[in-house]
Amino acid sequence: MQIRNCNGGEMGSSPIGSSASGGWCRWRWHSCKSNGVKNGNSNWNEKYVLSSTFAYFLVSFVVLGSIGSLYARLMLPVNVRGGVTTLGCQEDNEGSWAIGVFHGDSPFSLKPIEDVNVWRDKSAAWPVANPVVTCASLSDAGFPSNFVADPFLYAQGDILYLFYETKNSITMQGDIGVSRSIDKGATWQQLGIALDEDWHLSYPYVFDYDGNIYMMPEGSQKGELRLYRAIDFPLKWTLDKIIMKKPLVDSFIIPHEGRFWLFGSDHSGIGTQKNGQLEIWYSSSPRGPWKPHKKNPIYNTDKSMGARNGGRPFVYNGNLYRIGQDCGETYGRRVRVFRVEVLTTNEFKEVEVPSGIEESSKGRNTWNGARNHHLDVQQLSSGEWIAVLDGDRVPSGDVNRRFILGFVSVVAVAGLVILVGMLVGAVRCIVPLSWCLHNTGKRSDDFLAWQRSNLLSSKLRLLCSRLNRVSSILRARIRPNTCIGIFVLALTILTAVMLMCGGVEYIYGGSGAQEPYPLNGHYSKFTLLTMTYDARLWNLKMYVKHYSRCSSVHEIVVVWNKGIPPKSSDFDTAVPVRIRVEKQNSLNNRFKMDSSIKTRAVLELDDDIMMNCDDIERGFRVWRGHPDQIVGFYPRLINGSPLKYRGEKHARRHNGYNMILTGAAFVDGQAAFERYWSKEAEVGRALVDSYFNCEDVLMNYLYANASSSQVVEYVKPAWAIDTSKFSGVAISRNTHAHYGVRSNCLRKFSDIYGSLTHRKSGFSRRKDGWDV
Repeated sequence: MQIRNCNGGEMGSSPIGSSASGGWCRWRWHSCKSNGVKNGNSNWNEKYVLSSTFAYFLVSFVVLGSIGSLYARLMLPVNVRGGVTTLGCQEDNEGSWAIGVFHGDSPFSLKPIEDVNVWRDKSAAWPVANPVVTCASLSDAGFPSNFVADPFLYAQGDILYLFYETKNSITMQGDIGVSRSIDKGATWQQLGIALDEDWHLSYPYVFDYDGNIYMMPEGSQKGELRLYRAIDFPLKWTLDKIIMKKPLVDSFIIPHEGRFWLFGSDHSGIGTQKNGQLEIWYSSSPRGPWKPHKKNPIYNTDKSMGARNGGRPFVYNGNLYRIGQDCGETYGRRVRVFRVEVLTTNEFKEVEVPSGIEESSKGRNTWNGARNHHLDVQQLSSGEWIAVLDGDRVPSGDVNRRFILGFVSVVAVAGLVILVGMLVGAVRCIVPLSWCLHNTGKRSDDFLAWQRSNLLSSKLRLLCSRLNRVSSILRARIRPNTCIGIFVLALTILTAVMLMCGGVEYIYGGSGAQEPYPLNGHYSKFTLLTMTYDARLWNLKMYVKHYSRCSSVHEIVVVWNKGIPPKSSDFDTAVPVRIRVEKQNSLNNRFKMDSSIKTRAVLELDDDIMMNCDDIERGFRVWRGHPDQIVGFYPRLINGSPLKYRGEKHARRHNGYNMILTGAAFVDGQAAFERYWSKEAEVGRALVDSYFNCEDVLMNYLYANASSSQVVEYVKPAWAIDTSKFSGVAISRNTHAHYGVRSNCLRKFSDIYGSLTHRKSGFSRRKDGWDV
């Protein structure tokens, strides 16, 4: 092969040559200099190839960017934590720690607060659920925080004080915060910052001694273990004594058999296993002086063994128990409980016992689904045991990990875009010739002699040559106009799209958790209720698996109307599933009184409707603000003369709605069911049985008949899928006939309970923007 050089002469074949026409590398970035012979047609071809390549990359960027944006818009959950406040709850590589409260008859039978029916206010949407103190709790109170962790309780009669580490969102430093509760930990008043030093503080161990209240926080950055004394509890403290010149982490002091014992970890020593080291000292007073245990270090082992302290030790049935951290999989993965069998100045022995705390199977959709590393258990004067536990929904370093994975995904997408371009001919070479050292323009003879003798330069030219041959080799082996070529192209493009969506999710999708929305800084739970029969069992299994992972779902109740019922064990679920078998196949069973339901909120949701958990949580948040209303996802506008039942498009054309379908709606379970089974609803229930339809229409009329104000609220889901369309077992397969029956129901219910036409509510009324 011969090519023409810039001076118009002929050159011999070269491993990195460039062809003017028909060659294998036409991606040129510069033309010959003015001292050479110019070929106008060749220069035009080069510019054309360059512009077409640029256009290809531009179109690829726009298309893939649009796909990524659409995926983010429809599929990724809203960052709830980041939207709570402008200052606090920022994404933090240390995690998103929060604090929950547990109750039990013993320290080994602890249940989360939502399972023990601790009510704050029976007129609101409760019972309260964990977590009870979060970054939002402090940030909304004026103390910007990224997370709260390391909780310690201090009880004064019926008043509980909670001390904890809070990471300041502005200084990015740990301070000691304090909150107060007068209702057994259901709600907390954020009192503020109890201790703020120039260095990081955490692990605020609070205890009584000799009529004073002391706090011994971790301040290992200072290199000292400091003891503070309260001078105006709980917000004012003074330094009482520096009890040890060591950078101890997570230390506590306990009295045991006539001595005081100090447990702590020093990770500063050479050969020390981080999070796997533990030392003990003893003294006749918490203020020292302290003597080391003869077997120090007690532990210097694997970080998963629980050597590092994880909370306050406690005594139960005469036995002393120590809490340690398992940091094996990630920092603070779980707490481990050890029964201390021997503690003397010469010996120490402990054995692990079950903690009794069940881990949630909801994963990142649970506030402590990824890890929990600190537990404080205490017995109240009533004899009841109470505990505070911190938890996180993401592992340590999650932000960095997601950024790296997202960056790698984007780089891989770029590589696949180049590959597709090479296959279709839009990209003719990978490395432009102008990048190679031998083709950089005019050089001296001495420089050329040096370049030819330089081994690195030769290898670089050879690499460029081989890379540039890839395009022609690929096109020779995989022809895009063949079936195999088309398949390879389609598979490559599909992979690029999937990687693009994955990269967007890693970088912009947050932790991947679909979190609950707080109301006034608090959370709650709801019961999910659905009605079905044997022909839709496959639907139900998929339904239970999906919705049981939503953060606020407490229990799933299946109203079984017909056929042989399944067993609860047949379902892949993260929450209890209760099958309620009915004797009669009736749509009225949907609203049957059920004393076993323990939450005020009930989500009536048909088993053939699939939505993402974030949409469900939005609806629950709106209902908690309006617990006397029906809050749902399918609006209808009932109007006309005579009344006619029509779909959502009709409501949007007339910019308003006055009915919410209860096949996907939140209600106050007790109030709604009592209303449905009241004497005045008896005629309506008979009509529902006769039509085998309209139970949700009747509920709307009953709500409207009981109140003169607005009784329905709409929340728009990002997406919703009717899975019955794929199975052919929908109750309302014939839409026209179904709507006709409902129109008859409307007219009869209006005669009995009054009209709904004057109760129109407009879309886009609320500030949250969820009703557009």
